Amino acid sequence: MDDGLLRVDQVTKQYGDRVITRVLHGVSFDLAPGEFAALVGPSGSGKSTLLHLLGLLDRPTSGRIVLRGCDTAGLGQRALGAFRGRTLGFVFQFHHLLPAFTALENVMMPALAARGRPDQDMRRRATALLERVGLSDRLNYRATDLSGGQQQRVAVARALSMSPALVLADEPTGNLDTESGDQVFALLREFNREQGTAFLLVTHDPRLAARCDRVIDLVDGRVRSDRRDPRAASGGDRPAGPA
Repeated sequence: MDDGLLRVDQVTKQYGDRVITRVLHGVSFDLAPGEFAALVGPSGSGKSTLLHLLGLLDRPTSGRIVLRGCDTAGLGQRALGAFRGRTLGFVFQFHHLLPAFTALENVMMPALAARGRPDQDMRRRATALLERVGLSDRLNYRATDLSGGQQQRVAVARALSMSPALVLADEPTGNLDTESGDQVFALLREFNREQGTAFLLVTHDPRLAARCDRVIDLVDGRVRSDRRDPRAASGGDRPAGPA
């Protein structure tokens, strides 16, 4: 059993049979419970590929991904899906809300997929999360009737609906203006500090990366540097910046 939340051990990923494209080359790092880390690097460095592997949406060519002490290579497709649903949350650059459904229904979707039918606990949880992200007056608005910033806040609430240990966020503010992006980032930070949820954010925004406790720099499919804020390591609380 591993004590940490996530262990990435010499992970590689390649595509193709005759013409082989190697994307990741022996990537290794650990992520502790409650960490708030950024994954940065130039376009084509393998960030999205790595995030897909960490999200258990694809399997590495070699190496291990151990999540909450479970070596995920040993899980079949059905077990992998169930494990993903109860362990991970996802926030994407484009929110991927279901347009025909309300904000409340969108937040309930992960629990509904896990349990098969709606219940009052599910509705109460979704309502509380939407209130927490400042959308108590938008519960019954369809996704298409919300602003971009509001839609992304719904996506944050949805990612947290199953109380995941780790949220993977792929450019969560990349499609927003600066003010809305800062508000969404501040929400992620608040959930991290108040509930101990770990976050790994892919971002091209150096302002946001600088406000994380740790920055993992991926270049040409390899970890070039891994920098921790000493205040985070010593239990200090770095300022969240404008929100």
